[in-house]
Amino acid sequence: MEQKAKTDTIAAIATPVGQGGIGIVRLSGPDSLAILRRIFRPKNPKATLKTHRLYLGHIFDPGSGLSVDEVLVTHMQAPNTYTREDVVEINSHSGYMVLSKILDLVLGSGARLARPGEFTFRAYLNGRIDLTQAEAVAELISSRSERGLYLASQQIGGALRDKINSLRHHLIQFLGHVEAAIDFPDEEDTFFDKNLVLKGLRENILPQISELIEAHSEKKIWIQGISTVIAGRVNVGKSSLLNRLLDEQRAIVTPVPGTTRDVVESNMSIEGLPIRLMDTAGIRKEVDEIEKIGIQLTKQKLNQADLVLAVLDQSIPISPEDKDLLNSVKDKTTLLVVNKIDLPPAMEWDKVLKGLPQFPTVKVSALTGKGIRQLKKEILRLVVGPDIGVSPSAIAPNLRQAKALEQASQYIENALSCVSQEAPLEIVALELKSALDTLGEIIGETTPDDVLETIFSTFCIGK
Repeated sequence: MEQKAKTDTIAAIATPVGQGGIGIVRLSGPDSLAILRRIFRPKNPKATLKTHRLYLGHIFDPGSGLSVDEVLVTHMQAPNTYTREDVVEINSHSGYMVLSKILDLVLGSGARLARPGEFTFRAYLNGRIDLTQAEAVAELISSRSERGLYLASQQIGGALRDKINSLRHHLIQFLGHVEAAIDFPDEEDTFFDKNLVLKGLRENILPQISELIEAHSEKKIWIQGISTVIAGRVNVGKSSLLNRLLDEQRAIVTPVPGTTRDVVESNMSIEGLPIRLMDTAGIRKEVDEIEKIGIQLTKQKLNQADLVLAVLDQSIPISPEDKDLLNSVKDKTTLLVVNKIDLPPAMEWDKVLKGLPQFPTVKVSALTGKGIRQLKKEILRLVVGPDIGVSPSAIAPNLRQAKALEQASQYIENALSCVSQEAPLEIVALELKSALDTLGEIIGETTPDDVLETIFSTFCIGK
């Protein structure tokens, strides 16, 4: 998507295609109203289609003159629209055929099909929103929890943009002192106070950046959810545990070892915390080719997991496969789940668990449900700590923004090092300018076109 003025008119279906009450076809661009008039018959023939009003009528095929659907249409005149261009929205009945037909008529009347995220891209391009707000639109749509919704809505309101602009303002002030000292070397002491710059960067700028970076982890949890893998050797009760946590029969459970060959995924929530649960193939050495593929998938998911539920069976002795699993997840956030406590223990498990102090442990019976409530509490404690009831930060960057903040922080650290070592001020200025540019990438002021393309390509068509 090129950063230039748009003269064409785009269109797309703006609602999920499927059976439902309402579907929307959206247009944006200078010909939006003219295109609508070619295919719309208002119920009141004298209607003038004033801006920001709903009109009842029919979409018809200009070729045959036949009516397609009874609709409500809105024409919104620029600049008071989502894109700051003329916008038309056609509210029809939902369903693939009716929406596709209306879109075909719109495209045949002069519009072109919008690319993914192009409506939001135009809103960004036309200055209605900055890049952080544009990204927050996608996060709002994909949010998996009420807190994720809150975080995204704060970002749409411009909270992160305002914070970044404040940081850039202070950096510009420090840079101004440095550049003045460069321009007037005979009066360097007048313009450049070394201690003031060091203190300002260390005690004001860097702590604020660090706080934003730390907030990213919280945002990921509440918007994307926690990727949680249930792992263990065959027949320890992984599928039963999944079914018990979901309170439904999601995975097949049989006494036959190796029943689960693929990864079975489901979503759940624990006190508002979104969890993506994955039941995986049991780990063992003697397997057929299909099961071997399943075990490889298990290992892949373990590497990607935010949380691992490592399941052991207390009715049989701990095995080499159990020990291999625990060794492979020792550096990950792992909760040890000792299952089948409804059966007699095969060994002194309390002594075994004392030898594994690095793993928090919960004992459960996936068959009876005993211990499941405690398991959920322990998952919450591991993931969000004791402050589950505390409101999240109003400002939390996404991964791209957090990476840019880390880079900006490094540039500032470099500048501090240069000042402390009395390096040439030209180098200090260069590092501060790099930090400014990197912060500018977050809000879209200095963001390369390829990065913009990547960001907006992740949006759905019609947004």
